[in-house]
Amino acid sequence: MTGLNLHAIAAIYRFEMNRTWRTPLQSIVSPVLSTSLYFIVFGGAIGSRMQSVEGVPYGAFIVPGLIMLSLLTQSIANASFAIYFPKFTGTIYELLSAPVAWWEAVIAYVGAAATKSILLGLIILLTAAFFVPLRIEHPAMMLLFLVLTATTFSLFGFIIGIWADGFEKLQVIPLLIVTPLAFLGGSFYSISMLPPFWQTVTLFNPVVYLISGFRWSFYGLADVSLGISLGMTLFFLAACIATVGWIFKTGYRLKN
Repeated sequence: MTGLNLHAIAAIYRFEMNRTWRTPLQSIVSPVLSTSLYFIVFGGAIGSRMQSVEGVPYGAFIVPGLIMLSLLTQSIANASFAIYFPKFTGTIYELLSAPVAWWEAVIAYVGAAATKSILLGLIILLTAAFFVPLRIEHPAMMLLFLVLTATTFSLFGFIIGIWADGFEKLQVIPLLIVTPLAFLGGSFYSISMLPPFWQTVTLFNPVVYLISGFRWSFYGLADVSLGISLGMTLFFLAACIATVGWIFKTGYRLKN
């Protein structure tokens, strides 16, 4: 098969997006409400009693971290469930036997998951404006990090969906690894506040680079240089693409 099968990509993409619109409470309202509670508690109740962080009010300082936290978890959840459910029901055989290249299926599934996460991130950003004073100094870089992060972690979620052999395994890595890394990666603080030893340890947390670069796009503040943040994001993206390619080349867990 040659060329890009746009009809197949569009069909899978529309199916996944329609699933979101059928469950708006779970897909949109619930994560926005959960993040709003963080703004109320940390931005309002606690933030009013804390000093600003490098000239930025604490409530505004945590906005990029909270958006990134939602972006990571929702991207993984959307993509992992999207590919796991066809495995669970057995309809993945129809996909594997259809005249659709593996990378076209990945574009559709990951594109839909990333689109959902980006929309959710933008809704949370608008919601945050009602609670805290916001400014975005570099909107183009903000959108770039938003798209790259959503795409990267949707690919990562796609890998988890292939790897999982039960619904409980879909939650293991997001709950036990990704969410703790996000909380410890500077979502609610700058790593410069930590003792020198723990600053060094924190730099081994890959989520630090995502949050740092994203926060820089808002306030020009970063725990690590923008180039390193962007480079780490692109490295993880390339690693996920390579892993997905290996999965389809070897057939790893695609049929069980």
